[in-house]
Amino acid sequence: MLATLDWWVIGTYLFLLLALGVVLSRRQLSGADYFLAGRSERPFNIALSVLATQCSTNSILGAPAFVAFAAGGGLVWLQHELAVPLAMIFTMIFVIPMFQRLQLVSVYKYLERRFDLKTRLLLSGVFQVLRLLAAAVTIYGVSAMIDLITGIGFLASVLIFGAFTVLYDVLGGIRAVIWSDVLQMAILVSVLGYLLWLLTSDAGGLTAMLGSVGGDRLAALDFGHHGLGDGHDFAFWPMLIGGFFLYVSYYGCDQSQVQRQLCAKSQKDGQTILLLNGVLRFPLVLLYCLIGVGIAVYADTHSDFVTLLPDTDGQPNYNMALPLLFLIELPNGLKGIAIVGVLAAAMSSLDSVINSLSAVTMEDFIKRCGWASIGSDRVEIMWSKALTAVWGVLAIVLAFWVDDIASTVLVAVNKLGSLINGPLLAVFVMGLLTQSVTGWGARMGFAAGFVSNLLLWLGAPEVSWLWWNVSGFLIAVVIGVLSSQRGTGWVAASDTVWTPAFFVGQGFERTWALRYIMLAGATCGFLLVLAVFGLR
Repeated sequence: MLATLDWWVIGTYLFLLLALGVVLSRRQLSGADYFLAGRSERPFNIALSVLATQCSTNSILGAPAFVAFAAGGGLVWLQHELAVPLAMIFTMIFVIPMFQRLQLVSVYKYLERRFDLKTRLLLSGVFQVLRLLAAAVTIYGVSAMIDLITGIGFLASVLIFGAFTVLYDVLGGIRAVIWSDVLQMAILVSVLGYLLWLLTSDAGGLTAMLGSVGGDRLAALDFGHHGLGDGHDFAFWPMLIGGFFLYVSYYGCDQSQVQRQLCAKSQKDGQTILLLNGVLRFPLVLLYCLIGVGIAVYADTHSDFVTLLPDTDGQPNYNMALPLLFLIELPNGLKGIAIVGVLAAAMSSLDSVINSLSAVTMEDFIKRCGWASIGSDRVEIMWSKALTAVWGVLAIVLAFWVDDIASTVLVAVNKLGSLINGPLLAVFVMGLLTQSVTGWGARMGFAAGFVSNLLLWLGAPEVSWLWWNVSGFLIAVVIGVLSSQRGTGWVAASDTVWTPAFFVGQGFERTWALRYIMLAGATCGFLLVLAVFGLR
């Protein structure tokens, strides 16, 4: 359990977040300020916010557990990161210039400009349903951890964690999200860095720690499998190719990610945000994966460690290994800081989701469909804050209903995303790169891609879920093109379709070509790092 000093640390952190929300609320003059920070935030701050959102509680708790204990687990998870720089190149060239040109608040507005209102509302609705579920699962997972560590009860954990996150989000809008994420990233990296030092010291140094782990678990590259029916989800090719489609969809089509990029004042700044994430994400993931290696060694040398883990369905809950390590090894005060680090990971994801849900509801339904009269900037801000509060409360309430399925959902969260990532990306790509695909074709393609992925999940579980991102994309494109009306003379507006001339006219410079080369080189560099750990 936590000491009084630890509670003071946690309380101070939560108070600072609320104070930040209050201070930043004074700078809100319009809906654009609330959802886009007036398009004036610095790219480095936004990049850290995007990075913090990626470093969720599921990652902080789940990745070390996967590396340390999961059957077939280990450092192979790092292969997934090789696709990130490549995905950034595509997004920087084809997506950001268009979205910056149109000055969007909701990315789904682009779908109406390019296709029709039905396509916009369909994709916006799908986003809201899935992100609400993800938010509820995040609250459930971190609240269960808080209850385990503090003993205050699940109800109190949900209310405290959820309430503080929603409050500073409601007050401060996207500025509070960005600046709190910067603070949370600094705390999280510091905590993880200290913990890695602690684990390496306990093992006798980094070399000794790595030498104490079995070869298969330490191996980071798996070229021996393909994931197309062999039952291996985490082989090299599905993680590289499937990961590419997954990350382009996530960074280029997901409101919770794109909204931060649209806070930048220019296309160049928006591209800089993605450039920084393409370079910085791998070291961050490597950090907490190495912590997983350290936990594996720690569990071998401390025989009672696994027995102290809470049981879930008669099996040790390995996702609680990191919090348990906090309780055992950290002194009073540092325990509180460590818990703040885990809270930071959860809050950085939850606040982004809630704010983005509010943004798309406001832009795609309240304002676009005329559900309410928005007569002034003051009224728009009031509506925006009210919507943020409503979505936050819904997520908190739903957290109590995922009790029985939470462990399943946590395991399947990437699968659920992969059901639609490919089809969603296909709709945007058909919009950006073709003029003849219609709204009807785009919707039919999306539906076909989703159904095909669902059939793979139900009928071919031996196929890696990472391939769903590819198959869903390809099927959606084929059906979308074939289903589009022919001979009607319908052609998309020229300002919604990407062209090389448009890209160059939006500020492309030769220096950016060098940055694209740098990102491609980063992939090769990361691959060499994985090769050092070895082949499976």
